[in-house]
Parts: sequence; structure tokens; C-alpha cells
Amino acid sequence: MNQAELVRRLLPTVVNITGHIAISAAEAKSQAASSTDPAPLFKTAAGSGFVVDPTGIIATNWHVVDGTYELFVTFSDGERVPAHLIGAARVVDIAVLKVDAGHPLTAIKWGDSSKVRIGDPVLAIGNPLGVGLSVTAGIVSAVNRNIMESPVDDFIQTDAPINHGNSGGPLFDMNGEVIGMNAALLSPTAASAGLGFAIPSDDARFIVERLMRSSWIRPGWIGAKVQPVTPDIALGLHMSEPRGSIVSWVTDDSPADIAGIRTGDVILRLDGIAPSDDRALIRGIARTPPGQTVKVTVLRDGQELTLPVVIAEWPKTEWEAVDAPTKAELPHWTVPADLGLKLEPLTPELRAKNELDPGWNGLLVSGVEQGTDAAQRGVKPGDVLLQIGATPVSTAVDVQQQINRLRAEKRKVALFLILPKRNPDENLAFAGPTWYALRLVPEF
Repeated sequence: MNQAELVRRLLPTVVNITGHIAISAAEAKSQAASSTDPAPLFKTAAGSGFVVDPTGIIATNWHVVDGTYELFVTFSDGERVPAHLIGAARVVDIAVLKVDAGHPLTAIKWGDSSKVRIGDPVLAIGNPLGVGLSVTAGIVSAVNRNIMESPVDDFIQTDAPINHGNSGGPLFDMNGEVIGMNAALLSPTAASAGLGFAIPSDDARFIVERLMRSSWIRPGWIGAKVQPVTPDIALGLHMSEPRGSIVSWVTDDSPADIAGIRTGDVILRLDGIAPSDDRALIRGIARTPPGQTVKVTVLRDGQELTLPVVIAEWPKTEWEAVDAPTKAELPHWTVPADLGLKLEPLTPELRAKNELDPGWNGLLVSGVEQGTDAAQRGVKPGDVLLQIGATPVSTAVDVQQQINRLRAEKRKVALFLILPKRNPDENLAFAGPTWYALRLVPEF
């Protein structure tokens, strides 16, 4: 299979994610003070994700959905469906969404990130800068990168161009398997500088599969704080070379305390395997099921000791102190009887003032109430309301009658044909009336 065929096979597994985040009262007040236009009620977040189960389970980054009160997923064929958050692990920046598309979805196949090597070719698919589903190619530039995002950083670095909006999207190998979740970039500008970072699939899969079963991932815990053994620490411990992770604190009555691990011990091996660093040690412990006994080999006073430690579940109260889910704030949405629109007949004076062609007939929007759906949708003073649905309007009474009629018919939305206020910089070839879908009843 050539690369183009591979990409076409993978596209249905990748999604664009759009979210709405309520603007705080302080932010809205600041925007209103600096502009004559009504302040928006929400801002839009954009990112990427991928289908991990045909029933509608989608994985993405936590920072893509953080603070959103409304989420939508768009597939490669243009289908757009609502989504809701079912679980998240903020510390490791992973979230899981659920959608109901009405049909089975095409899911990705997980790859083995432990087999990834520097120089391997990779493909990144996502929604960079919100332009839509895009594919970039590159190689694995490095592995086990620590960019100080979390205590367990183990990023795959790639030069495949990754920009804002790629977050949460998959990093594929040439077998079409996901070997990473694109999560971060480092750049002196806002654009890609060839330093993209992905959460390894082994870590992402562990978290995602736990979140599919429960909103709590139940990580393993022994109650010992560790840090890397630096050359200076090794010198202070009379070690021939720096290796292992030194214990800097042991929680009373924790598994480590019960097993006899002490502050100052150097953990060398976990069940006979030497972790590459302190982050790998923490990951190994976290992945171990609570209740399982592991053999922890420590160096103490120049002697190696192997101690059996019964893994416990990370105390949920301690975990939630840094990983508690946040409740999204809903916008203060209002839909007044008149939709918050102040309308005036188009007199000759108003036509001249607003540079309106005599051919346009309707009502001038002279004001839009702050905090309304109409303000959020972009209706602004200087616009001209031409018609509601197929009905032209020429007086405020006409408008209210149409609004009342549609509400009596239990309609939730009305289509307003509006001639936007003239923008001197706008290309006249693209100027003209625009349809606005305005809510007749509040949804929140």
C-alpha cells in the first residue's frame, strides 16, 4: 500500500473537535469597553481526536475540551455530531468523548510505542489552526522527551509539522497504527518549528481504556516521592555512576513505608526491570493494578535490598487535588421577546449616513442588547434586516409579528436575511446579504 492509499484509509478514523467556552463577565466587560460591537458570549476552541471504539468513543487532549460547555465532532466526510465528555486525566492531558453517530465508526488500531525508533517515518493527521483535516509527514526525531508538562513526561518528538489545532490528533506509523497522540509543540513563534511532541500510544492507550470504564483511572501508588540521581547526588552517595531514582519522602503507613523503603534509598529496579529514569518508575508503578505485589530493588548504604511492595490505589482525594474535573461555565444567554434588536425604518437620512444603495429595503439595526443570542451570532449596529425567512420586513411591528408567529409554531430558530454593515476593506465581489440563524428560545 502506498502512502496516499494509507492516508485515505486512515482519514475516517480522525475527527475535528470544536468546543464553545463561555467568556467570563470580566472578559466580556473588557471587550465591550474596547469596541462598539456587542461582546460575544463564547469563544471557540478547536482541536483534533481519533476514534478508539466503533461505538463512538473518541480520544483527545484534555486541553482541547477544557472549559467547554458544548462540543461537536466533525468527521472526514463532513458529518457533524454533538459530543460529550465521559472522562479525563488532566495530569497527563488526555480526555475521552462519546458521540452517537447512529452507525458504527471506523476506529484506529493502536501501535506499540515501545518499538518506535528515531528516524521512523510518521504521519500526523489533525485540524491545524482550524483549517480542517490535514495530513503532514515526517520522522521520529527523538523519544522519551521531557518537556516539563507532567511528572511522567515520555514524549515522542517529531518533525512532522504540528500546529495549534493538531492537539489530540493521532501520530501514525507506516503500518497505519497509532503510536502517539499529538499534544504539544515548542516554537519561538505561534507556528510549527519542527518540534512537535506526542504522548506515546502505550501511555495513551492505558489512560483511554481506563477512562472508557470509569472517570477514575485508579493509578497504582506506593507513597514514595522520587527524583533522579544526578551526577552530584551519585557522588554524595559514593555511587560509581548515576543510576536509579532516589527516595526523597515516604508517606506514613503507605505501601512503601510498610515495605520498609526509607528516605535516601535509591530505587534501582521494579520487578527486575531498571526504569530509564524517575518518570519511567512512576509510570511503571501507576500502571500496576492495585493489590498486586511487586519486587522493588533499592540501594542502601552500598548494599542492594529487594523489598516486596503491595501496590495500592492512588488516594483519590490526593489525585483530585491536582486532577479534579472542572465544571464548565455556561454563558449567560438571553433571548428577549424582541431578540434584543433595536430597529429603525430606513429614512433617506439613514440611507445616506450608512451609504446604502436605494435598492435595499428593510430595517436598520441601530442597537443590539449585550448578552443576547443575536449579539453572539454577530448582528451589530449598522446592519440592515431585509427579511425573516421568505417574508420581507419594513417595520418593527412586522418583525415582532413574524417572531411571535414562529414561536407559536414552536420553532426554536428563525432565519434572518441581513445585509451586514459595510466594511470599507471588504471585497465588493463577496459583499451582500447573509443568513443568520437566531434562536427564538434560550437553550440553556
